[in-house]
Amino acid sequence: MNICVFLSAADLDERYTRPAREFAELIGRGGHTLVWGGSESGLMKVVADGVQESGGKLVGVSVDFLAAKARTNADEMVIARDLAERKALLLEKSDAVVIMVGGTGTLDEATEILELKKHGKHTKPVVLLNTAGFYDGLRQQFQRMEDEGFLPLPLTDLVFFAKDGVGALAYLEESSGLQ
Repeated sequence: MNICVFLSAADLDERYTRPAREFAELIGRGGHTLVWGGSESGLMKVVADGVQESGGKLVGVSVDFLAAKARTNADEMVIARDLAERKALLLEKSDAVVIMVGGTGTLDEATEILELKKHGKHTKPVVLLNTAGFYDGLRQQFQRMEDEGFLPLPLTDLVFFAKDGVGALAYLEESSGLQ
């Protein structure tokens, strides 16, 4: 399975890097391919290293203004013209999506993927990996959106909130029908 992971390129502490590394190792040991932003920095590097060292493949999609930070030993690396093209390529190359901890870029990617799913533009499973309760506030906001009629379908049809990588991968494998 090609698993797109949206996440931060920032250097983060052990509370985020350890669970990210564990999830990456699950991806690699499972024979899956990581589809990610292609960066050789921060949490993106931690996840790519974990996948690659555990036997998985890497498909990166960088963007022209970040190409100098792209990983040089990925199995495949594509350089997109802009962020919009990058997001489209990441979704196109994946069978499922996992949203890990990140900043505004990750939040932008997450909301676009969910908006596309809401409108039926893709049916891929989407998981928010809620490491250390990072997305508790977002989950509460999404629940309010559902409760107050802002979502045309149940929140559970849009996204699955996973507490850890084991739960995230199990959900993806079950939902996608791909192993």
